[in-house]
Formats: sequence, C-alpha cells, structure tokens
Amino acid sequence: MKILFEDNHIIVVVKDPNILSQADSTNDLDMLKLIKNYIKEKYNKPGNVYLGLIHRLDRMVGGVMVFAKTSKAASRLSDQVRTHKFTKTYLAIVHGTPKHQDTLINYLEKNEKTNTVYVMPYETDKAKYAELSYEVLETKRNLSLLKVNLKTGRPHQIRVQLSHIGHPIAGDKKYGINDDVQNIALYAYKLSFYHPTTKELLTFTSYPTEYPFNLFNIRD
Repeated sequence: MKILFEDNHIIVVVKDPNILSQADSTNDLDMLKLIKNYIKEKYNKPGNVYLGLIHRLDRMVGGVMVFAKTSKAASRLSDQVRTHKFTKTYLAIVHGTPKHQDTLINYLEKNEKTNTVYVMPYETDKAKYAELSYEVLETKRNLSLLKVNLKTGRPHQIRVQLSHIGHPIAGDKKYGINDDVQNIALYAYKLSFYHPTTKELLTFTSYPTEYPFNLFNIRD
C-alpha cells in the first residue's frame, strides 16, 4: 500500500486494482482493513481503530483514496463530497474515438441482485441523476485516452455512461466487449479536497503504468 500523505486527521493512499474499498460478503482483502491494521501496528493502538470511509472505488479500479482518522474529519470531508468541493478525476481508455469533449447526463438504476447498473430514460426513486464530463487526450490503435471529471458518484457510473455512448472502457467485461485487456482501464489518478482542519486545498496524483495505459504519454 502506497501512502501519499498522512497526519493526525487523514491518510491518503493509492488503492491497487482488485482490492475492495470496504469489506463485502466475499471477505476478501479491503482497504479499510489494510489501513486499520497499518495504523494499529504503527502507533501501537489498543482496541478498535477508527477509520472513516469517505468515498469508494470499484474493486477493479485503482487510484487515489482518502480516509479520515477522526469522526470530525470524516464529517467535514463528507460535507465536501455532498457540496461538490471534493474533486475526483479519472483516466480511462475506451474503444473507438468519442467526441473530443462532452458532458454526459443520465439516470442510472442499479440491480442489487446482479450488481449491474442500467441507464433509464428519466429519474425515479431508484434511477439517480448522474453527470460527468470528459475530454479526449490522445488516440492510438483505435483506443482513446480520456480524462474524466466526475460530478456525481453513482455505482459503476463512468463505466456505464461511456458504454452507453458506444465507447466502453477497455477491459470492462461487464459493460464492454471481450478484448485482450486483463484489468479495466479506469484509474482515479487525481484527488482534490480541502484539509478538514487547516482548510488548505490539497491535490494528490498517481499515474497508472500497466497496459494499455503504457501506450500513452500520461502526464498533466
């Protein structure tokens, strides 16, 4: 686990692909458990360790995550998520060449039994508003590298919305096509938020290096 920043209030880490953000019925390794164990060992903390989950990444998606080490920090960071002061930026590689830049607005409904999300024609109690914007950074071998700014944080949102416009993410077997990409080519590479106590604007980045990201020159 790579740690980008840590103080008494927060810890910022890089989640590897195929690790859960939090535990589920599989009992597989998850970030909450990993970080709690790290804090417990590093600081010799007895009993349970508090760690607040502020946001999630899909199991197959890697990238930057922040966790709160106090309940006050968790509350303040969660407020930033609700008021869109908490900014998540992704890199995605999709099949084909989408319009150079666009804003996608859909209503997404999740089937809990199949863990699958669908685009619906209008908003309902189950179909939630979802918005993102993207720009194409580069195209190679019928693959396009996109920078995606996520405005809402719906389950599987980026994967479903990009697939809906005919440009599924490479390696996404659920919403895309069978290809030679082993892991889904989606990565949460940049995270910006205000420190919960100092109010300083913090930005953290991490860049993916595996295929097919290594086909592109990825830097801001």
